[in-house]
Amino acid sequence: MDTAINAYNAKQTPTNKEICNVLASVINGELTGTESKIWHGHPVWFLNGNPIVGYSIQKAGCRLMFWSGADFDEEKLNVKGAKFKDASIFYTSEGQIDREDLKRWLKKSGTIQWDYKNIVKRKGQLERLK
Repeated sequence: MDTAINAYNAKQTPTNKEICNVLASVINGELTGTESKIWHGHPVWFLNGNPIVGYSIQKAGCRLMFWSGADFDEEKLNVKGAKFKDASIFYTSEGQIDREDLKRWLKKSGTIQWDYKNIVKRKGQLERLK
């Protein structure tokens, strides 16, 4: 795992650290061929330069966000972005993470993608990839 992501996880509260470590472990195990790094202060995984999944600590808990998740047709990804195609779920304990759901979402993140990589070049307009 990226050392910066390890450092991000290590500085969290014990509960959030557990959540972050599980998320990072499952994401790294399922998303081969991706790049991971701290981006805008949070761990994010990229496929061919396009952000696909990341997590951040917020007041409501640990937010797991899929950049194209609104098109996954997944009920549990119920926090939808107002402007783009993102969808999220919040966790407040490690026990809330359903690893089978997470693996399914990660699989979808590799095949259902909107082109965030070129959003600035397209003046805020998203185009579907693949």
